[in-house]
Amino acid sequence: MDFTLDDELEAVRELANKIFTGRAGTDRVRYIESTPSGLDEELWAELGRTGLLGIALPEEAGGAGLGLGALCVLLEEQGRFVAPVPLWPAAVAAFAIIGDGTAEQRESLLPGAADGSIRLTVALEEFGSHDPAEPRTVAGRDGDAWRLSGVKAAVPSPFGAAHLLVSATADTGPGLFLVAAEAEGVGWDPVETTGHDRGGNLTLTAAPATAVGVPGDGALLRTVHRAAVALAAVQLGVVQGALHHAVTYLSGRRQFGRPLATFQAVQHQLADCYIDIDAMRVCLWQAVTALDAEAGEQDAAAAAVLVAKWWAGDAGLTVAHRVQHLHGGIGVDVDYPVHRHFLWARQISGTLGGPSADLARLGAVLASGTAAP
Repeated sequence: MDFTLDDELEAVRELANKIFTGRAGTDRVRYIESTPSGLDEELWAELGRTGLLGIALPEEAGGAGLGLGALCVLLEEQGRFVAPVPLWPAAVAAFAIIGDGTAEQRESLLPGAADGSIRLTVALEEFGSHDPAEPRTVAGRDGDAWRLSGVKAAVPSPFGAAHLLVSATADTGPGLFLVAAEAEGVGWDPVETTGHDRGGNLTLTAAPATAVGVPGDGALLRTVHRAAVALAAVQLGVVQGALHHAVTYLSGRRQFGRPLATFQAVQHQLADCYIDIDAMRVCLWQAVTALDAEAGEQDAAAAAVLVAKWWAGDAGLTVAHRVQHLHGGIGVDVDYPVHRHFLWARQISGTLGGPSADLARLGAVLASGTAAP
């Protein structure tokens, strides 16, 4: 299949690259990491002003209506620079509201999500080994509303977010629920993640919530699929940025009177990185195409999504390891730029389940006979 980007997506890439180049250099990222929030609020505002935060949202909500493909292009560029802004969780939450939210939820939240004045995040993970599509957090009815109880792990960038999109299981099945970040019954335990994000473990004690869609109607699985693809897009950018650091370093570093980049063993390692990255790219866009083509038929797209997520987790981390190794001793310097790419790759690899869990889920999908051949 031809996954060449069309003119609109190329324009998105160019604009995103220009903004991240100007506002997410190594010194800026290092400074933001030292701030209490760990988030670049100025960069977030700039992404809102230029329309990139709403690039995938519908036009009636103030977005550009370019869909999941445009979001992945934006996330890939973010990953190249390991730019500290919470793009993927905010976008995944907004997508859920677009597809499954009520008219009131769409009207009250999407315009702010598009311009950056309202920030959303997702709470999809829990402690222990389990499928994120089968949450153990419980949703109970409270009249026309809901109450949630349970614990969610490592919620990405929750501080400063207005609302959380929380996965929970109701009497009719698993679903999605909106919870105000500072509502009654919401408790936080701040944590710093591998990738330097200021995350939080979330404890819900009969916290008030509103449903996004009808629990059991597949909204949660659709959101998990989009989240997996979004993470794969970020990871693709992360390892491309890491490889760029390696090429720059190896071209300038000399040994025995020759640039390190001319050594055959080094070239073999770089070639392996290139092959893995190309496979990651193809699988990502196959998954994006499958999700777009199979709207409403989740089983048919599940295999493509899991393949893309596995490549992002397994090959992405392998590339990050190789690149760090190619830097020699300076590669283990925690303040050297390539180390941030390694940390992000490690964080993404384990989000929503690691590669082994992805293979197990992929096997189950294939064995069920519902995946497209």
